[in-house]
Amino acid sequence: MATATDCDLSPSLASSTSQRKQGFPALFRSQLQTLQVNLGYRCNQSCSHCHVDAGPWRTEMMAADQVALIPEVLQHLKLKVLDLTGGAPELHPQFRELVAAARAMGVEVIDRCNLTILNEPEQEDLAAFLAQQKVRVVASLPCTEEARVDRQRGRGVFERSIEGLKQLNALGYGDPEGDLCLDLVYNPAGANLPPAQAQLEQHYRGALLNDHGLRFNHLLTITNMAIERFAKDLERQGQLESYQKLLRDAFRNENMAAVMCRSLISVNWLGQLFDCDFNQQLGLGCPGSVKTLQDLLQVTPDGLAGQTIAIGEHCFGCTAGNGSSCSGALN
Repeated sequence: MATATDCDLSPSLASSTSQRKQGFPALFRSQLQTLQVNLGYRCNQSCSHCHVDAGPWRTEMMAADQVALIPEVLQHLKLKVLDLTGGAPELHPQFRELVAAARAMGVEVIDRCNLTILNEPEQEDLAAFLAQQKVRVVASLPCTEEARVDRQRGRGVFERSIEGLKQLNALGYGDPEGDLCLDLVYNPAGANLPPAQAQLEQHYRGALLNDHGLRFNHLLTITNMAIERFAKDLERQGQLESYQKLLRDAFRNENMAAVMCRSLISVNWLGQLFDCDFNQQLGLGCPGSVKTLQDLLQVTPDGLAGQTIAIGEHCFGCTAGNGSSCSGALN
């Protein structure tokens, strides 16, 4: 069986440490490809590493008039990807309607799924819907060991996550010969950088197949950002400053070209625009005059190219070590 230490393979920073003393370098947007939309903060879980402080008690949800703008923006800007997040995005009452509209336009849809949502009441047919629409599922599974997952995400979450993965596999997700993509997401347990993505993927693949008969397509390693709930936990433990220093010292300039904010724009539940999901939680709006979903209908497909990106101390999290984005490691 897998152990907790198997999921905590500490990366070596000796070859990448920069000891960067300056602030984060300037960033500029390239061609926009992805619209990432936070449909709301309501979630059936309350994970310790959650940077949006989501949970069952949250009531913020995107209004219907804002949801209606999303397909218009996708078509107007000729975007390739709609990335849906939350909270648990599937809990939004118009989630399925939005997914179907985007897929009918030929847009790839990503569902940032916590897996346990698949066996919540009134969501029993959710997995089948995702498969029918050929939605790419990006699912959180921070370890292959039950105790570690439950400690980070809540009691019983690992068992329910495995059940969710079994549902997806039964529908064809994770089959290397099929067209239903299932990616898993690893987040470190605490104030550490993720291990090398390829090495950890091999561990996940073997452990999940041997222990549970499960398969998946890719493992994405994502650095925890010192924002909201995770930042508060670090501060209580006296680790916030040391973690921020770890990220800064591990800065790698070669990661700058591939950071997600260069090709993605993030939308909060109010329809306001941000350069990334992390800026969204910090209230750092996009520079310039394009501030809302409605504003995006007034620009050309390449109208945001070259725009300055709002940056801050947290940006070192995306460029530290092997890099981090919503699509996993950058190197």
